[in-house]
Amino acid sequence: MTTVVPPAASPAESRARYRAGLAVPSSGWAPGYTQANLFVVPRAWAWDVLLFGQRNPQPVPLLDVTDEGSPHTVLAPGADLRTDLPRYRVWRDGELVDEPTDVVDLWSDDLVAFLIGCSFSFETALLEAGVPVRNIEQGRNVSMYRTNRPCRPAGRLSGPLVVSMRPVPGHLVPTAVQVTARMPQVHGAPVHVGTPSALGIEDLSRPDFGDPVDVEDGDVPVFWACGVTPQAALMASRPPFAITHAPGHMFVTDVPDATYRQA
Repeated sequence: MTTVVPPAASPAESRARYRAGLAVPSSGWAPGYTQANLFVVPRAWAWDVLLFGQRNPQPVPLLDVTDEGSPHTVLAPGADLRTDLPRYRVWRDGELVDEPTDVVDLWSDDLVAFLIGCSFSFETALLEAGVPVRNIEQGRNVSMYRTNRPCRPAGRLSGPLVVSMRPVPGHLVPTAVQVTARMPQVHGAPVHVGTPSALGIEDLSRPDFGDPVDVEDGDVPVFWACGVTPQAALMASRPPFAITHAPGHMFVTDVPDATYRQA
């Protein structure tokens, strides 16, 4: 029997539980606070990542870039990027080699960390607007898919757009679009609504990342740009070393979601 872990209400408590070794998806944790994707590369690749974000702002909205070697971010003073995510991924030459719960022993003085906006950050706004979030209802990680849409290359980085999918009742799709469009720093409005095959997605029940989420009668699949996109790029571009979050296992910041909401 799977044990359901009640989400922590505050960012600090969430990070403390992750630091202690709890490895669960962070959707629904610390509601009302911004979550971020993590992407860490050696300094020699940092410019490529920065340019990739600038050229692809919807899937890669940059919220912070750390100083070289620093595991700290202004998004959560006192937090540690090496320990405070529920699960990480370690990559060598574009290949996934490990999924640890901390990366203290792998951190070095030449690493630069990028914090990227995450669509989990607008889930609270969707719920407040009366839009159900099925992955939270079903206790699952969000579904994520590689698409047939290429990102704009930047230096040595290139790869496909990755999207997250949330089933939305048809009559609430306009509300979901309006709510998320006001939050461009956490991916903003959907990139596609409806037919998955238009994005090259053949089977919603087989996501490339995350869990399959059940689509209920009357629901329409709605797709948002996803911060896992840089992971698809590193698989395609094969930098010698990288650390990322595990899909769905985000860094919970101290920044209220409202900070990134436009009027």
